[in-house]
Amino acid sequence: MEVSHAPNAESHMPQVGSGSLEELGSVVKHAVPRARRVMLAVDAKVRSPWGVAASRAITASGLRVHEHAIAASEPGKSMPAVQSLWQAMLAAGLHRADALVALGGGIVGDLAGFAAATYLRGVDWIAVPTTLLAMVDASIGGKTAVNVPLPGGGLGKNMVGAFHVPVRIVADVRTLTTLPPRERSAGMAECLKHGLLADPGLVDWIRSNAGAIAALDLAAMETLVSRSAAIKAAIVARDPLEKGERAHLNLGHTYAHAMESMLHDRLNHGEAVGLGLLAAMAASRAAGWWPDADPEPMRQLLAQLGLPTRLPAAVDRDALLHAMGFDKKSEGGRLRLILLRGPGQPGVLADPPEHVVAAGWQAIGG
Repeated sequence: MEVSHAPNAESHMPQVGSGSLEELGSVVKHAVPRARRVMLAVDAKVRSPWGVAASRAITASGLRVHEHAIAASEPGKSMPAVQSLWQAMLAAGLHRADALVALGGGIVGDLAGFAAATYLRGVDWIAVPTTLLAMVDASIGGKTAVNVPLPGGGLGKNMVGAFHVPVRIVADVRTLTTLPPRERSAGMAECLKHGLLADPGLVDWIRSNAGAIAALDLAAMETLVSRSAAIKAAIVARDPLEKGERAHLNLGHTYAHAMESMLHDRLNHGEAVGLGLLAAMAASRAAGWWPDADPEPMRQLLAQLGLPTRLPAAVDRDALLHAMGFDKKSEGGRLRLILLRGPGQPGVLADPPEHVVAAGWQAIGG
């Protein structure tokens, strides 16, 4: 399979704006100039109005559009769903020179991106994220994947996948206006994560602008998406295949993925990441990396943004530790945690002591 990646941060950055969806046809024509057909893989929940608008914009550019609806869910982000999309691409007669457009949240982007990476050994694809989480995180960097069942139970998040960078990312913040409040809140966890990793001022900006964010002020949302996405774009440009620094983007995720595997019907990804950030801060303090780390201001900010601050249900600690062991951030059977020595100072702790891992779970009621 051919693997491509963009060479600099600018090429990883989304085209952020209010109304940028109307330019999708020209974006596809410019990014994939030999394309004649486009497969529009669209989250069934956003086909109206955003899928209709996307199809209209692409068709107006002279391209033939074929649609395939995806019922987005974590259990449904699976190989059978990928196979269904492959079959739709075959039925549409998509060739190597054609393109796939993925319109929806991170689940649709992950699934469709993986289909694009593997169909005919790789076709170009364009990400059109419609959730905040996807705009600032999932669409950037080309990590595509599906989930698989874990031995002994639970769901293995993103255990089968490929690096396949979208040739363009179009983020129209208007699409956030039709997003359920819970989904909007979920995206804020990744913005906070980016701030903790590389721009502590972003966390302060979010705290100061929480009202505008809650009101979905489009200018504020453009600033939020652009500023947060730029952090991830810069990191993945320096480390496109996650050989070093890019692993820092997994701050809080080893805890989060364990929660999701056990509570995927109670927590979405962003909610789990928010809890994972609290756990990582507590673990950083327990490890002696950030001795004066105080998770409480972050806990208060999460609550202000509509995110949970404790596990929503009791889960056996041994089951959580078992799920952590299957996380793809583990290496050679050894657990690896991304921790902080302070704001903007991430690092990797391999094989963390039991008391460090436990401190993270205790901080969120696990």
